[in-house]
Amino acid sequence: MRIGIVCPYSFDVPGGVQNHVMDLAEALLGLGHEVSVLAPADEDSPLPPYVVPAGRAVPLPYNGSVARIAFGPVSTARVRRWIIRGEFDVLHVHEPLTLSLSLLAVLSARGPVVATFHTAMTRSRALAAAQGVLQIVLERITARIAVSALARKVQVEHMDGGAVEIPNGVAVAKFSHAQPLPGWPGQCRPGHDGAIGFLGRFTEARKGFPILRDAFVELARQRPGLRLLVAGPGDADDLFGRFPADLRDRVTFLGLVSEEDKARMLRSVHLYVAPNTGGESFGMILTEALAAGTTVVASDLDAFRRVLDGGRAGRLFPTGDASALRTALADLLDDPDARTALTACGDQVVATFDWPVVARRVLEVYAAAIEATDGRVMDTEWVGLD
Repeated sequence: MRIGIVCPYSFDVPGGVQNHVMDLAEALLGLGHEVSVLAPADEDSPLPPYVVPAGRAVPLPYNGSVARIAFGPVSTARVRRWIIRGEFDVLHVHEPLTLSLSLLAVLSARGPVVATFHTAMTRSRALAAAQGVLQIVLERITARIAVSALARKVQVEHMDGGAVEIPNGVAVAKFSHAQPLPGWPGQCRPGHDGAIGFLGRFTEARKGFPILRDAFVELARQRPGLRLLVAGPGDADDLFGRFPADLRDRVTFLGLVSEEDKARMLRSVHLYVAPNTGGESFGMILTEALAAGTTVVASDLDAFRRVLDGGRAGRLFPTGDASALRTALADLLDDPDARTALTACGDQVVATFDWPVVARRVLEVYAAAIEATDGRVMDTEWVGLD
């Protein structure tokens, strides 16, 4: 099968959707299919051979974060050329309601279109002022995939249609076989030490880093060997300035890490903490931590609860409650049997998210979309975006 996949967000900056697209593409290639990915990226960016760069992206506030997208006449022309040259059996776009390449690809498509919705947002601000375009985009989508129950609920209640729920995948072997960073995780003696990890934008409010910081500071006063490993974008001085001076040497900052080093980072801690306060429709980092065999402690968001099987595969704590997080961390650091039980359940849960398993489910949607269109070619001359 010839498959064209469109990512709306720049490959120059790592992110959950970008990682999803790359892992899906590689899983499909591994299953013997031909895959081309179109994404915003500079022409000279180091990219996998299956990725076609569509030019530099621009920053746009989106879902409490900043997405780097591409839009406009030049992007439109590049999308159309890529579709024509690709002669794809199916076009798979991600987040098609974002003002970027995915939306342009839907409007330019001439065959079956499968769309994956990652977020639980009902509308973007920009598209709220473009209802006509929004409706045409939705009508041109042959089949929809939602990565979570929340994202699917939005489709049913706000987008005039349903969606097949297929979760984000995770390359289990990549994480389970990764080597810990030198000197990590170290010992985990009850009441004394241990290693805790956080990955994400520590400056972004919805990632909840201040909640983890407060819990760590209180706990570190009682445990002289406790350490915190932080990875993600941001300034080191900004991070260390958030901690008391006498505890800064217990915090290690890796900065922005590669996918390989992310796997190593997750293998380097006894507990991975996701203190997010909202805006999450799935929780990909949780599946990655589970794949690494690391015990997960997460805020009690609906999306996280679903990934962690209601708390069987990881410890949940009340969202925003630093005191409750501190207690959960202390309990698990002091109870290796509890950590073992959680990770054993996590192994079972994450097996269902392994990318070859997920990719086969996506292929079923492709086949249904191709059958539904029955080889028909859509008219794409409806709007003057050139």
